[in-house]
Amino acid sequence: MFGNLKKMAVKKMLKSQMKGVPEDQQAMIMEMVETNPELFQKIAKEMQAEMKSNGNNQMAAAMKVLPKYQAEIAKSMSPEMQQKMLQMQGAPTAGKFNPDGSIR
Repeated sequence: MFGNLKKMAVKKMLKSQMKGVPEDQQAMIMEMVETNPELFQKIAKEMQAEMKSNGNNQMAAAMKVLPKYQAEIAKSMSPEMQQKMLQMQGAPTAGKFNPDGSIR
């Protein structure tokens, strides 16, 4: 029971944080968070600590924390999501993620 309630609360919170983000990107982020919620909870806690300890804003904290988790984030993406991400970045559609999270 509380699992579903928690999922709904997380979705609602994410939606409120992603105002102005295109729908397809919101869907990708929601899917990744649902696939590996523990990873994103760990990232959020580390970003909060970074903002408190160094006085960084959310963007600066994200720029510092997210690269550490790049490979784990890539693993939580489906192959379709990886293709979509490459297209959004303007990369050729033939590109793929390597096992370490880097792009070929």
